[in-house]
Amino acid sequence: MLPRLAPWKVAAKEVMNPNVITVRDDMTMQEVATFLTENQISGAPVEDGEGRLVGVVSYADIARATSEPGALEPPPAEPELFAHGWEEAPLSIRELEGFHATDPGLAVSDIMTPRLHSIDAETPVTAAARLMLDGHIHRVLVTHDHKLVGILTTFDLLRLLVDDDAQ
Repeated sequence: MLPRLAPWKVAAKEVMNPNVITVRDDMTMQEVATFLTENQISGAPVEDGEGRLVGVVSYADIARATSEPGALEPPPAEPELFAHGWEEAPLSIRELEGFHATDPGLAVSDIMTPRLHSIDAETPVTAAARLMLDGHIHRVLVTHDHKLVGILTTFDLLRLLVDDDAQ
């Protein structure tokens, strides 16, 4: 059950998912696509071989890598238009097979976004939402004492708006 407080009084730790699922940077694009679909998530933090967080990979990264030559360049830090509306809905394996990669053996390290966005667990969700809007991102890592304790997604923020009792 989500808190019934005004959103500006809700801390990230109250709505985040504490079960962070990560992927390895040496997984292939096909492996990560399957992983995301099987876990019904649209993206995940990426760890290197030593367990350090080195980036984030999402459906948008897979789509960019499969769309056209030269598309593997990371998006600009502040793009004028950065549409990801479809990325939050998990794709099926059949839909992912529709992507035509020129090199399906590309590694996650080749297609991931190498920027990490994080907030402290005590950060109000309104500040987290502002960071997500300003950065055109759909997930932020939640930390406490510089340790990863969860992940907050746009889906988690949307749940604050839904009254479960009204269903």
